[in-house]
Amino acid sequence: MLIAQKEVEAPEQLLERVAQARVRTDEIFSVVTADSLYERPIPERHRIIFYIGHLEAFDWNLLRERVLDMKPFAADLDKLFAFGIDPVNGSLPTDQPSDWPSVENTRRYVSRIRESIDAGLATLDSSEWNSIRAQTDYSPSKLLNVSIEHRLMHAETLAYMLHQLPLERKVRKARAPELVVSPSVPGMIEIPAGRATLGMSSQDGVFGWDNEFEAQTVDVPAFAIDKYKVTNRQYLDFITAGGYENSAFWLEQDWDWRAANDIRRPVFWIQKNDRWYFRSMFDEIPLPMDWPVYVSQAEASAYSRWANKSLPTEAQWHRAAYGTPNNVDRFFPWGDEAPNASKGNFDFQSWDPTPVNAFPDGDSVFGVADLIGNGWEWTSSKFEPFPGYQRFSFYPGYSADFFDGKHYVMKGASPRTAACMLRRSFRNWFQPHYQYVYAAFRCVSK
Repeated sequence: MLIAQKEVEAPEQLLERVAQARVRTDEIFSVVTADSLYERPIPERHRIIFYIGHLEAFDWNLLRERVLDMKPFAADLDKLFAFGIDPVNGSLPTDQPSDWPSVENTRRYVSRIRESIDAGLATLDSSEWNSIRAQTDYSPSKLLNVSIEHRLMHAETLAYMLHQLPLERKVRKARAPELVVSPSVPGMIEIPAGRATLGMSSQDGVFGWDNEFEAQTVDVPAFAIDKYKVTNRQYLDFITAGGYENSAFWLEQDWDWRAANDIRRPVFWIQKNDRWYFRSMFDEIPLPMDWPVYVSQAEASAYSRWANKSLPTEAQWHRAAYGTPNNVDRFFPWGDEAPNASKGNFDFQSWDPTPVNAFPDGDSVFGVADLIGNGWEWTSSKFEPFPGYQRFSFYPGYSADFFDGKHYVMKGASPRTAACMLRRSFRNWFQPHYQYVYAAFRCVSK
């Protein structure tokens, strides 16, 4: 049974996973109409054309010297698509489409890198794949896992970005069948005091990013947690009650951000003639009341204060999701069975959320629902290293650049999160004022 991706894998398994990951990112770029590849749907992000080149540039820069022993053929593009064009003085990007290579040249660059990487990997002896290179902390297998998961992360975050692209600039894709279930009934689940295991052990032989190590056990006092993610229906009550007009519910820096940007609703919501709509990836639809609300951490925190509750800590979330009465953590909320379509809305099953009570087979042992998939979940925990953390020598900034006290941990998964990243130890993180993530939340109380 597959529980997590082993660092020691057969070459053919790794190569198949590389190919599947490429299919995923090719799929997301196919959403964009041909005349929109130089658009910038989110002001803080690069133009779409950057990401078409970036995924291959990342793989090439990661593997070219460390594994393939090859020379660059377009060093200027390797650098451009690795870092982009930095904005001046920390302001928003101001580059123009003319500053970027043509689509044809970019795709030619992508194709040549794929061909070079595939040819180079084909020459590796089977004994080399899982051998740690001298005076390093990596094997080819480990670097391939980094490459694969980096690409799949972009398959998800690109969905966030393209979600903001005008509907007429996207090529409609097939929607998953709509799930019809009874309306969810909010309630809270009592979680007994017990232990939570955060992170993983480097002795497990399982791939993880540097911030997932080392494993630690935390004692968690008893608490109560929402059975379901907070829904659009519940969040609408917060808006109707004046939640966006009352500074008492907001931290000072969050209120200043809200006021400066005139934020009065979730970024995925649209109001027309006093009716609310949800902007899905390909449509504007009447607001689905039982879908989880997607908001920033600042908005989630404000709601929790209005409800006289709080966001869970990372340890509380783990305890509710993976804990058991006898303190033996499960691999997944539902047990040790590998993820499948009956357990939740994840692994690219859908472009959009589903009702929060649609997957009862995914409940935790305590009865908490919808923990994996359907939207990441904000916590109140700042993104920090675990004791024993050691940064990857080949990607030193992956986690360390964000240990700045300005990012918050998210747990769970979204509809566009790949199955390999559903492992218990995986940590996601974003700044509290970033609204575009497929991020939901639930509340806790003592």
